[in-house]
Parts: sequence; C-alpha cells; structure tokens
Amino acid sequence: MPSPVWVVGSYDNKGEPNIMTAAWGGICCSSPPCIAISLQKSRLTYANILEHNAFTISIPSKLYAMEADYIGIVSGKNTDKFSVTGLTPVKSDVVNAPYVKEFPIVIECTLLQTVDIGLHTQFIGEIVDVKADEGVLGEKGVPAIEKVNPIICSASDRKYYALGQYLGEAYALGLKLSEEKIS
Repeated sequence: MPSPVWVVGSYDNKGEPNIMTAAWGGICCSSPPCIAISLQKSRLTYANILEHNAFTISIPSKLYAMEADYIGIVSGKNTDKFSVTGLTPVKSDVVNAPYVKEFPIVIECTLLQTVDIGLHTQFIGEIVDVKADEGVLGEKGVPAIEKVNPIICSASDRKYYALGQYLGEAYALGLKLSEEKIS
C-alpha cells in the first residue's frame, strides 16, 4: 500500500464503452514506456482488453472519488457505468479504447504482454499517448501532482485518501545525507 486508483477503459465485444476501477497497477518500464494493471479473469475488462489489444487508464481527481468507487463496485456486464455516473466516454483517436473526459490525466496503451500470476493476470501496456488537461500542468509543462489531486487506496483498511503534502525533490532530497557526511 498505497495503490493508485485508476479507471481502466475498454470496449466490449459489441463496441460499447466500459470502465472499471483498478488499484493493482503501476509504471513497469521506461523504455519502452509501459504500465501494468492486474485483473481477475472474471472481469469484463479482462476479456475486452484481450479482444481489442488496447486499454486506457483515466486518473480521477479527488473530486470524483464517489464515481471511481461506484465504477469498481458494479459490473459492466449489466450496468452502463457512464450513464449512472454521468461521466462522458471519449473514443481515443490513438488506441481502440475509451477514456473518461472528466478525468485530468489519460494514459493510452496497446497491449504488449500478459502474465498469468494466479488469481490475477497482469496486463502490460505500452504507453502510446498521454493526455493531460491544461489546468493540471505545472511550470515545466508536465502534470503537477498537487493539481491532479489523484486518489490512492489503502487496501488493508479499504479506504481512499488524497495525496499529502510536498516533501522535497526526487533524486535531490537524499543527497543531503551525502553532503552532511562530506562536511
């Protein structure tokens, strides 16, 4: 823990958009850029990704915690999650999968590999495009975490949290230990 709260988009065998919430995932390679999600075989999204060889990851802000939770509670086999939540499906122009218009970050992936690891199968997707709302971009033109306000999940106590305070620069904060020993 913690785990990201991501909404995975895919099309079913009739071409209807579907979304599910996944918390088992993360970046898994930098070259080529890849992301991994782990899904159970019983999930509609599992079959959808295998059929279309594509998926999206839409990252909800904390404003959409209720919708993200609902998307993870019900099955797309018998519920149109977009209609119930009022969210808008957008057809990707890059991969054969939908994404959520209202969410500030979208990662579009082609299926690169699957790894059967027991109850779950890990889907490794090559990231072929990333979309970010201008309002969440920082001074360097990349998404700023404090503007995205993503949700994280604590699986051990089954609770959602927003990310906390800024602590320091990555690959720089720890250098203070070296500086102190050198002095």
